[in-house]
Amino acid sequence: MAQAAPLILPVILSGGSGTRLWPLSRESYPKQFWPLVSARPMLEETALRAAGPGFLPPMVVCNEAHRFLVAEQLRALAGARIVLEPAPRNSAPAIAAAALLAEESEGADTLLWLMAADSAIEDVPALHAALERAAAAARTGLIVTFGMRPTAPETGYGYIEAGAALPGLDGVQAIARFVEKPDAATAAGFATDGRHLWNSGMFVATAATLIAELAIHVPDLLAAAREAVARAKRDLDFVRLDAEAFNASPAISIDYAVMERTSHAAVVPADIGWSDLGSWSALWEVRPKDEAGNVAEGPVELVGAERCLVRSEGILTGVVGLKDAVVVVTDDAVLAMHRDQAQNVKILVERLKRAGHSEATEHRRAYRPWGHYEGVVRGERFQVKRITVRPGAKLSLQKHFHRAEHWVVVSGTAIVRRDAEEILLRENESVYLPLGCIHRMENPGMIPLVLIEVQSGSYLGEDDIVRFEDTYGRS
Repeated sequence: MAQAAPLILPVILSGGSGTRLWPLSRESYPKQFWPLVSARPMLEETALRAAGPGFLPPMVVCNEAHRFLVAEQLRALAGARIVLEPAPRNSAPAIAAAALLAEESEGADTLLWLMAADSAIEDVPALHAALERAAAAARTGLIVTFGMRPTAPETGYGYIEAGAALPGLDGVQAIARFVEKPDAATAAGFATDGRHLWNSGMFVATAATLIAELAIHVPDLLAAAREAVARAKRDLDFVRLDAEAFNASPAISIDYAVMERTSHAAVVPADIGWSDLGSWSALWEVRPKDEAGNVAEGPVELVGAERCLVRSEGILTGVVGLKDAVVVVTDDAVLAMHRDQAQNVKILVERLKRAGHSEATEHRRAYRPWGHYEGVVRGERFQVKRITVRPGAKLSLQKHFHRAEHWVVVSGTAIVRRDAEEILLRENESVYLPLGCIHRMENPGMIPLVLIEVQSGSYLGEDDIVRFEDTYGRS
């Protein structure tokens, strides 16, 4: 896009859990971190749309538990700021904090482009053209949203009814009203009447406009955000909003808090191939299909299947004779359903949570700032894990009260500290770490370090750990 003055600050909201894409997307590793429409994760795809001339480095607001995932996926974008929410409070508190931080660092006239981390957009040049129109309107004091022209009678989206064109602002219209997710008959009318647009959840406004409108419509929320920013801590690449102040904010979306109340709202209609990827059905819509209308990802074989989405994360999956089905296979869960039931996956996840199934929210693979681990087998008083440590990374200096560990290097090289010893391990070499010893592992090499960890003891929980020193600021 052409150089803009002033530069635009992309603000990426990455707090969602994407439960309708279970079992792939879970709270521990939600959909924005998965590659869904290309080889890149959705967060990276989103950030790259807002990189280059005309843009400041992005600001990402995310869940504190995902901070190292965000940092890893944005490593290539120099200067990215990562703002940590102590707890999810919906979009308005996150946007308020972002606007205050932008005012503090870049100035009140900074243009913010607010967007979700997990939307798919096919036509990026058309997106940038719409952004130019929105930015021109935002500089006049408006909060501008992007309205997507409907391609189907979608009941899972909110809608915007566009009003009159705004004089002097090309391609910008007033907003007549917002409409919540409609029933099928109403959505069918909206899809063809030419007035109604899908609410994309993208906004452009100056920091000053956002702060002023928040002060008018939700002053208690703005006060909480202001206090959270004033008491924020900076460590590594992160801005940690103060938990007590931030959690005092009402949990409310920016639509309810401001957009449905303000007299300064406007919309830019756009046709950019947008989808919020809010369900498996939505993902099927945007993915390339074979001659029978199927989307197949991973080790999948289809016989006589039509209009299906089948995705496997590793286990060979065969589907015979199904039509309009979704089958998703991970290493610890399987989802099978008709595509028209896609919105009901959230009900299934809530039921799994109530039943105490950890698979509802947690993947077998757990990500850490140094790499990841995954459970292989667990029995009475023992468990086996496969651990992968990134080149140059190291675990915390730690000890355990209830378990001993045995590490066997599968590939790569490890430097292990065991009390006063320092031990170099290569492939097929091992070390024993008795209960209570102070230990640490480091990958000094240029390739990932992979090892098998065998734990034994009376308690094997992840909370049996005392950290003495940690590169990543964990306690």
